[in-house]
Amino acid sequence: MKLLRVGTAGAERPALLDRDGTLRDLSGIVPDIDGDLLADASTLARVRAAAASPGALPALDATGLRIGPPLGRIGKIVCIGLNYHDHAAEAGAEIPAEPILFFKAPDTVVGPDDTVLVPRGSRKTDWEVELAVVIGRTARYLETAEQGLAHVAGYATAHDVSEREYQIERGGTWDKGKNCETFNPLGPWLVTADEVPDPQALPLRLWVNGELRQDGTTAEQIFPVGEVVRYLSHFMTLYPGDVINTGTPAGVAMGQPEPKPYLRAGDVVELEVEGLGRQRQQLKAA
Repeated sequence: MKLLRVGTAGAERPALLDRDGTLRDLSGIVPDIDGDLLADASTLARVRAAAASPGALPALDATGLRIGPPLGRIGKIVCIGLNYHDHAAEAGAEIPAEPILFFKAPDTVVGPDDTVLVPRGSRKTDWEVELAVVIGRTARYLETAEQGLAHVAGYATAHDVSEREYQIERGGTWDKGKNCETFNPLGPWLVTADEVPDPQALPLRLWVNGELRQDGTTAEQIFPVGEVVRYLSHFMTLYPGDVINTGTPAGVAMGQPEPKPYLRAGDVVELEVEGLGRQRQQLKAA
């Protein structure tokens, strides 16, 4: 299923994109797309049954309708740094022996086509297309990567916007370059795991002002999805509705020759993970 949330920011309602591309209202069945729904097998089964029954869900007019983040009430966003062989190479970094972790606050999440704000004083705002993993079952101390995959509810396209000066040159951890407002567009859809048979075979692409900047594949991940979930479960409990941003392939501004083409107000970024939907953001000054 392709689950999504539509409406004005803070007042989104649950919806579903059916196989014919028609937007369907889910608000008569569930109050929201969130961790409670993803952990509730019986309610998910009702949603699946309704989706398979013609006319069971009322159609929505998508004209002018904002698409919000596909997941509400996100618990935490755990991010994996330098998780692609080609990105580590362009950054001049050694291949990590273990996953590098940092966090983004849930309030960085915006819809896939919402405005991204360039922080005041920023000189190095950068782009990163990523595969986002959404947890559907509580995970703690998992033993295998297969168990890790079994705890995944679905996948989404994510944009891990980053301010490299804040991240690298201002001391402390990476977090201060990752948590500026609007720095995590998510969606348009949460695609359930049954529709993504191999999360390590997904092309990712990103364009800036129409120019292709990133063109990679999740096959390049150093730590694949199942292993990332297993690994994280030994350091923290993962709950339904938690999100994992799994890293970005090569092609970010930081990896380009001087003068590096960092983002500025007025730029337009488009990105996609194949099968998970496309985003488009115009940047504005904060």
